[in-house]
Amino acid sequence: MTEAAPLFDSLADGPEGGRAVWLRTSDGVRIRLGYWPGGTLGTVVLLPGRTEYIEKYGPAAREMHRRGWSMVTLDWRGQGLSPRALPDPMLGHVEHFTDYQRDLDAVLSWIAAEGAELGVSGPLMQMSHSMGGLIGLRALTRGLPFRATAFSAPMWGIRIPVWGKPLAGLMQRLPLALPQDRGYAPSTSAQSYILRTSFEKNHLTGDAPTWSWLRRQLETEPGLRLGGPSLGWLRDALRECARMTRIPAPALPSLVALGSREHIVLPGPILRRMRAWQGGRLDLYPGARHEVPMETPEHRARFYDSAHDLFSAALG
Repeated sequence: MTEAAPLFDSLADGPEGGRAVWLRTSDGVRIRLGYWPGGTLGTVVLLPGRTEYIEKYGPAAREMHRRGWSMVTLDWRGQGLSPRALPDPMLGHVEHFTDYQRDLDAVLSWIAAEGAELGVSGPLMQMSHSMGGLIGLRALTRGLPFRATAFSAPMWGIRIPVWGKPLAGLMQRLPLALPQDRGYAPSTSAQSYILRTSFEKNHLTGDAPTWSWLRRQLETEPGLRLGGPSLGWLRDALRECARMTRIPAPALPSLVALGSREHIVLPGPILRRMRAWQGGRLDLYPGARHEVPMETPEHRARFYDSAHDLFSAALG
C-alpha cells in the first residue's frame, strides 16, 4: 500500500471521503495524489494547470461526484506539496516538459494496482485545465486508456508579449541546459499571481467568491504557493506546444471550454486544432476568463454538465 499524504479537507471543500497518498515516479520523484472515491459510473482523472494543487479541485470533485464520478488528481512535480526541483521553492521548474508524463503514468499505475479496492475504478475519463491540457493531449497520443476528454483553456499555445516574441523564437532554437534556465522567466517573479493581483485585475475568474476562496487557500497554507516559471520551463513548454501542433488529434470524443475573455493561453492553436478534431467540440463561454470551471455558477454548471454528458456518452 502507498504511504498516506496530507490533504487539507477544510480548504478543498470536496465530497466526503477524500484522501491523499504519496507516489514514486519511474525516475524517482515523489508526487502527491489526491482522490475522492465512490462514483458509480467511473473515474475522472483531472490534470491541473501550472501552479495548481489538489485542494483547488475539491469543488470539481464535488460536482463530478454529484453526477456519479470518482475523481483523481495530483500535484505535478515541482508544485503543490510535491517536492520542488530547485532551492527556490517559489520557482516553477521542470527539466523536460515530457517529465510530466512520468507523473501521469504513476497515477495510472496506482489506479490499476489499488484503485478498485479504494473505490476509484471503472472506465477512465480525462479532464484538464491549461498546462494540464498540453500534458493531457500528449498523453492521448500515447494511447493511454481514456475514453473521452474535457479540456478547459488548454495550453496549446502560450501568450507572449509582443516585445518577447523574438526572444521566445530564439529560446526554442538554443541548446538545452543553459545556466539561465534555472532563473525566473522574463516579467515573472517569486510572487504568487493570486496573492499579488486584485480581483478586478485578475485574468482567472469573474466570480468574486471563488477568487476570495483561492486567496484564502494560499494564505492558510503557504506551502501550496508557487511563483513564476523558470526560463527552462518556458523554453521547453514552447517546444512542446510546437511539437504537438505537428501531431494529429487522437480519435477520441472531446470538448474544449474557452472563455471569450481568455488572456493566459493563445486561442488560435485551440481553434485550429478543434476544427480538425473529428468527434471534438469547442464550447465558447461569453464573458468567462481563463478558468471556466471556476467561473460564475452558470458557467460552472454548464461546464460540468457538458463534461458529464460527454463522458456518459463515451460509456456506450
